[in-house]
Amino acid sequence: RPEWLGFPFQIHKDPELFQNVSEGLKKLYKTKLFPLEDTYHFHDFHSPALEDADFDNKPMVLLVGQYSTGKTTFIRHLMEQDFPGMRIGPEPTTDSFIAVMHGEQEGLIPGNALVVDPKKPFRKLNAFGNAFLNRFVCAQMPNAVLESISIIDTPGILSGEKQRISRGYDFAAVLEWFAERVDRIILLFDAHKLDISDEFSEVIRSLKNHEDKMRVVLNKADQIGTQQLMRVYGALMWSLGKIVGTPEVIRVYIGSFWAQPLLVADNRKLFEAEEQDLFKDIQGLPRNAALRKLNDLIKRARLAKVHAYIISSLKKEMPNMFGKENKKKELIANLGEIYTRIEKEHQISPGDFPKLAKMQEILANQDFSKFQTVKPKLLEAVEDMLANDIAKLMTLVRQEEAAMPSQSVQGGAFEGTMNGPFGHGYGEGAGEGIDELEWVVARDKPTYDEIFYTLSPVNGKVSGALAKKEMVKSKLPNTVLGKIWKLADVDKDGFLDDEEFALANHLIKVKLEGHELPTDLPEHLIPPSKRGL
Repeated sequence: RPEWLGFPFQIHKDPELFQNVSEGLKKLYKTKLFPLEDTYHFHDFHSPALEDADFDNKPMVLLVGQYSTGKTTFIRHLMEQDFPGMRIGPEPTTDSFIAVMHGEQEGLIPGNALVVDPKKPFRKLNAFGNAFLNRFVCAQMPNAVLESISIIDTPGILSGEKQRISRGYDFAAVLEWFAERVDRIILLFDAHKLDISDEFSEVIRSLKNHEDKMRVVLNKADQIGTQQLMRVYGALMWSLGKIVGTPEVIRVYIGSFWAQPLLVADNRKLFEAEEQDLFKDIQGLPRNAALRKLNDLIKRARLAKVHAYIISSLKKEMPNMFGKENKKKELIANLGEIYTRIEKEHQISPGDFPKLAKMQEILANQDFSKFQTVKPKLLEAVEDMLANDIAKLMTLVRQEEAAMPSQSVQGGAFEGTMNGPFGHGYGEGAGEGIDELEWVVARDKPTYDEIFYTLSPVNGKVSGALAKKEMVKSKLPNTVLGKIWKLADVDKDGFLDDEEFALANHLIKVKLEGHELPTDLPEHLIPPSKRGL
């Protein structure tokens, strides 16, 4: 039991036993991490304490963008249904944070009621005060998409100083609060008028530690031609590179995310492929939710450890009697040096430290006499959690994933990509000729036959060695050609007859045109003479 309740503290050398990941995370947080956070005032500096709802809630997707980039329309497109409180227009329309969630009855729950509901993960938003809570609502409705995920719509980001002042609450801090708890952050940009305002840059910078959750959507890309689109894409990547400042490139999805006809249809296939990729990314969120929560808890534990070292160092330096105020100012000014000392002393990576300027700002309003000196048992408990318990939970995550039938987001726009000939890639590549009566390979078979007979077949078949000589002319690597051979040698006799040889060449053509090869040979590609096998 934790020391802060007045009981002697037990450190478990054997990892805890948990029924499921969510219960395990809750228990570890309450027994091992929360006591450390509480002792060193972590919640005043970084992030409010976590609650049960934070571990139990569905995956959340946060949409961020300037006004009129199509955030609300994007949500409507995914769900294929209007939601309560929805307003769409070219002017700044969404002026509230709207949590779009599943509920049996359609309706709106205002912010003040939301933050007292223990089942919703929003209780700690109370700290942002009435100015924010009057601008926060939950739109509940029965919708298949919302059974697996919740979506947070945010106010359109404006440019200029006056808007920042008129909000009445710390917009970037609220976004940072959400960013910590969501599974995916989607930044929307308008390809038709690409402009990144100061406030938007500031917001993207405030999401600094969550690049792994970030995806970018370049929306309304059907409003411009290919050449302009290339320029806009280049400009966006350049701007993002300056703001985000990571060596990895954030994944950008280009498209037109609404259910209207495309204005410039030149890039239709590109938009389809991009939308498909983005849908796959969102559909995978429920499956990876436990891993994301585990990952976020590890990030939090590392920060809490560093924070404890910083606070205990400051306490150690404070005089007992006189000159406290001057010493406090001196310590805040020299915080960078304290960081360096802790980094060397405890072998901590510089990336684990909180932002220096923000830390100095908060410390200015803190009473240093209330700080605690270093408590090794609390730190050891967190070390033990990171070293032993997390590994145990990791195994449980894998078991839970395997036990779940492939969980993915269903309904809404996610269904449209599955239907008949409008499924992605239908009738292309290996799927070409899927609904034709005649064998699709027969079209080019005369050409392939000419090559086949130059290879001097014996008993109507050519050997693997002879076929290989011909197949390597495609310049495809052996790994690919080996797969093609496996698919084309339908009767598995180590030789190819004229139909199998034609099939091998057809699959080479499919690959050279940039399509993927199927794992198993689809029925419509099986040579007519082999269909009874």
